Amino acid sequence: MNSKLLMSDALHFSAEQPINPYYYDSHTDTELAQSEHDAIRNALTAAGVEVITTSSPSDSQDGVYTANWALVRGEKAVLARLPNVRKAEEAHAEAVLTSLGKDVVKVPEGLRFSGQGDALMCGDYLFCGSGYRSDEAAQEFAANALGLQRIQLRTVPQLDASGEPVVNPISGWEDSFYYDIDLALAILREPSAESPALIAYCKEAFTEESLRILESLPSDTFETITISEEEARNAFAANLVSTGSSVVMTSTAPVLKLELEQRGFTVYTPEVRELSKGGGYIRCTSLSIA
Repeated sequence: MNSKLLMSDALHFSAEQPINPYYYDSHTDTELAQSEHDAIRNALTAAGVEVITTSSPSDSQDGVYTANWALVRGEKAVLARLPNVRKAEEAHAEAVLTSLGKDVVKVPEGLRFSGQGDALMCGDYLFCGSGYRSDEAAQEFAANALGLQRIQLRTVPQLDASGEPVVNPISGWEDSFYYDIDLALAILREPSAESPALIAYCKEAFTEESLRILESLPSDTFETITISEEEARNAFAANLVSTGSSVVMTSTAPVLKLELEQRGFTVYTPEVRELSKGGGYIRCTSLSIA
């Protein structure tokens, strides 16, 4: 799993258009962001991942987050439909993936689809998060196109002072601190004949109905561990990349790190701060293409 990843660069990264709740500082340091991006790539390489690099589009602040470009399985890629300020990435992603020999497929017009950010493959299963950046119909389309069994989930919304869901003023869409499911759930190991899959998730990130789905996953197929709300929300702990034996994750989630090391994972923890100003982290910067 995650044997080959696609990464762009951070040369056009900015945080001027706050399209999620994590934007806290519109002043970004491009040199520092690229240095962090390089550190992520080096950690992935050390973990045994083959990293394919490409350029980021010059007219998108979030082009560094390649995970949202598509969902890829084998030689087929289902392209994303992104928020208004990220539209330039769609044609760019299509050109890049086509150049890599992928057969690109587009979800029906009018549907939102956040690519791998909201759809995490685990063997033949697909953990999907809908409601903020992706529509369930788009994820159903993607699952069918790629031959995957969908596990449909929803994370909790961001609420205002009166307890009402917050609508992002830039995108016009409802918002959440877990706007993509890769901020709330991580695939650590795929299922095999010898062992069940291993996933990690933050209980507080999911609605009651979705939490019931996660807690009722068959134990012979899925083993689960939990991530604290503090580490998931404040340290992007779920936003990691696992090869099944090594994990590249945040350096500021010591509880999850210890849990993974005790389970035999080799853990790499590059320092990331500047890139988090866009509400993305390690998983967000890499798209699985094999």
